[in-house]
Amino acid sequence: MTDMTVIDWLLDGDPAIRWQVLSDLTDASPSEVAAERARVEHEGWGARLLAVEDADGLWAGGACFPAAYRGDEPGQPWTATMHSLQTLQLLGLDPASPSARRAIALVAANGRWEHDGQHYFDGEVEPCINGRTIESGAYFGVDVTAVVERILGERLDDGGWNCEAENGSVRSSFDTTIDVLDGLLEFERSTGGSAEVLAARTSGEEYLLQRNLFRRLSSGEVVEPRYLQFAFPYYWRYDVLRALDYFRRTGATPDPRMAEAIEVVRSKQQPDGRWLMERVDPGRVHFEIEGPVGTPGRWNTLRALRVLRWWDER
Repeated sequence: MTDMTVIDWLLDGDPAIRWQVLSDLTDASPSEVAAERARVEHEGWGARLLAVEDADGLWAGGACFPAAYRGDEPGQPWTATMHSLQTLQLLGLDPASPSARRAIALVAANGRWEHDGQHYFDGEVEPCINGRTIESGAYFGVDVTAVVERILGERLDDGGWNCEAENGSVRSSFDTTIDVLDGLLEFERSTGGSAEVLAARTSGEEYLLQRNLFRRLSSGEVVEPRYLQFAFPYYWRYDVLRALDYFRRTGATPDPRMAEAIEVVRSKQQPDGRWLMERVDPGRVHFEIEGPVGTPGRWNTLRALRVLRWWDER
């Protein structure tokens, strides 16, 4: 980069990036942040995603999968309602905006899970799906207490969660655990939570921290190489940048056991101060938000900078 700073480059991006840069990296005034955030509904990625919503309020005609999906295409399609609502939340669509209120009312009325036709905000059986349902529901003002109560009863003995528990798994997974943690944190922020929710969230955090956010407890080996590759949107998938950004959002003092993961993030900063897009999960999308792999990514750069700021100011 020549005369442009990294912050300038970020602010030259989509409104969804700009308002978060103003909030998290430049300490702009609340009114300035709110004005920029309001643009998400009408401009850029947020407006584009809202524009492809179906008349019944769903996306691609389905809850987890598009209506026409037959399992015969590369990767998992990311166009259905669950992924679209999560993306709108990450973009920062104001839950009080007319578009959000309309969409959520229609999803509540018309959304049904492919598993067994359950109402959308009642959740289904997999904690990875239910964690994300809790997160988007709580963010957009839906009462998801019943799904939270189910999740609390599905915590495994090692402190986390696993979508394969219904098939006999007794060990937690990083992917499912971060989905549930994101959901419980949003529920707490929206409702005040409870002692039971906090205890469950703390146990899930401990599951990750005991493993330094990416290592096997038994051997110290890296669990999955992709945990060290940063993608956006991340959908249901785990990586250490997503985990660190979760811990940042809790407002807690950074735990020393995050240090190695922090160094992974720091080591990936390019000489020009930016971070690259390292992974794009295969599957159908409405449109590309970032990419291709190997090019500078605004989302990865924003998230890395705010995580490092949180860590360095501890």
